[in-house]
Amino acid sequence: MISMNAYDYIKKNLRENLSKKMIEWRSQESVTKLEKPTDIGRARKLGYKDKKGIVVARVRVIRGGRRRHRVNKGRKSKKQTARLTLKMNYQWVAEQRAAKKFVNLEVLNSYKVGKDGKHYFFEVILIDPESPEIKADPNLNWICRPENRGRVFHGLTSAGKKSRGLRHKGRELKVRPSITVWRKKGK
Repeated sequence: MISMNAYDYIKKNLRENLSKKMIEWRSQESVTKLEKPTDIGRARKLGYKDKKGIVVARVRVIRGGRRRHRVNKGRKSKKQTARLTLKMNYQWVAEQRAAKKFVNLEVLNSYKVGKDGKHYFFEVILIDPESPEIKADPNLNWICRPENRGRVFHGLTSAGKKSRGLRHKGRELKVRPSITVWRKKGK
């Protein structure tokens, strides 16, 4: 039998009560600031520490395809499609929404908490780069440098890099700096 640590028990408890919690989460705002992360073990793996200058926010993102307004002027009916495939993954969208709500904070990382038929729920770890506690922390003070301003909008978080195709080096197709750059060069 595999022994379970405290974080495993917390995760098990979260899974058992998740449907009840999501009913409550649906009635809250789409971006909600939290006192503590729901899954403390996952948050700590991604860099969360219980100190001043670190904030956790839960973000609700609607599932399903993105839609565009239907054009009703001079197009082939085939070209009037209203559905789009979003190039960004939902986690990256959630990180950007949290960054827009908390303008003075930078996104460190995020993780999925749950999903239901209509929404995804992510928790985003945000850091205040002006906080003296963060500036004094040798593991987190890299985020205070000016090149890390707006890192979520430049696709520099883990979800952003995954969505840009930077997790693996390509053999046939070179994917650095990004797949989209090479698509534009080919045209």
